[in-house]
Amino acid sequence: MYRREYVAGVDEVGRGPLAGAVMAAAVILNPFVAIKGLRDSKSLSAKRRDQLDIEIREKAVCFCIARAEVAEIDEINILQASMLAMQRAVAGLDVLPDFVLVDGNRIPDLPVQAEWLIKGDAKYDAIKAASIIAKVARDAEMVELDERYPEYGLAQHKGYPTAAHLEALRQYGPSPIHRMSFAPCRQSLGSRKLGSDPIAT
Repeated sequence: MYRREYVAGVDEVGRGPLAGAVMAAAVILNPFVAIKGLRDSKSLSAKRRDQLDIEIREKAVCFCIARAEVAEIDEINILQASMLAMQRAVAGLDVLPDFVLVDGNRIPDLPVQAEWLIKGDAKYDAIKAASIIAKVARDAEMVELDERYPEYGLAQHKGYPTAAHLEALRQYGPSPIHRMSFAPCRQSLGSRKLGSDPIAT
């Protein structure tokens, strides 16, 4: 049966936050099934992202969302952790793509031919789709973590270094899900620390 080339779009989300895992998604869209309204996830409302997330999962040839944990971020740095998450996302696809397009200006080590594409999440539909499902997944996780660590307001800022988040770090110190390789988290060590219960992020 004839098919067009399967191209996987890859994007990551969560490089900038002070807390939580960095996530990446790889998506192979069905070249014969259109999904209307795909855009860079940051330009969409949360409601529209959720709607597209469902449609992407239903209509894509396959997809995978992967992650690098806080401990890995602190051990190998956020850039390398992002590359690792993208590697895991591609490796987790049920179908081996013919080619991979990665948002940004770097590509991880992959078993298939790949290229990077600056602003790819605004240019290529499969990357747009990866951007959307990765962000929806990470945002949902931060809402869940907010219930465990309500002092930080994670549900609102999703771990990014907002004024409210930085003030919470100064007041309470870092939690087990904060990235200690990031300066604001290290600098808050003198503050009162919350319990050190381990958590899989």
